[in-house]
Amino acid sequence: MKTVFFDIDTQIDFVYPAGALYVPGAEHLIDKIASLNRHAAKTGAPLVSTMDAHRENDEEFRNWPAHCVAGTVGQQKPAATLLPTRLVIPPSDWAERIDGCEQLILEKRHLDCFTNPNLEGLLMAFDADRYIVYGVVTEICVKLAAFGLLDRGKHVQRGGIAVGVFA
Repeated sequence: MKTVFFDIDTQIDFVYPAGALYVPGAEHLIDKIASLNRHAAKTGAPLVSTMDAHRENDEEFRNWPAHCVAGTVGQQKPAATLLPTRLVIPPSDWAERIDGCEQLILEKRHLDCFTNPNLEGLLMAFDADRYIVYGVVTEICVKLAAFGLLDRGKHVQRGGIAVGVFA
């Protein structure tokens, strides 16, 4: 059974108390998320890690405080969640090979990871039987990723690691 792991939005602004949009308790999940990410690499399963990459004046900041602005520390993923061989996929047209890459970091400017036009092509390339979804924030971005996969006829399994509710 081919499996793809989806690590949703584990970024400094969300997972640490000093982050701009901290999710209470998220810092306690970093080791577990890192373990799942390493397991994906160990088993040769693709890992898609979504990452907010906002512009300074993004529309989303009308509803939420500014967070995960591209190029800031808050936008970065905790080092423990990163795999050695990774590739950043921007939210614009992109056409690079993913062969040999352990972690695909899918940038997005909106809540829904499916707003990155490259995700559909990745799903086709993966042709997986199962998707394991975990991360932050449960009731928003994790939910959108899981339901987006379900809407596309994919089998989704909860990774058992997710938190929600902003402070």
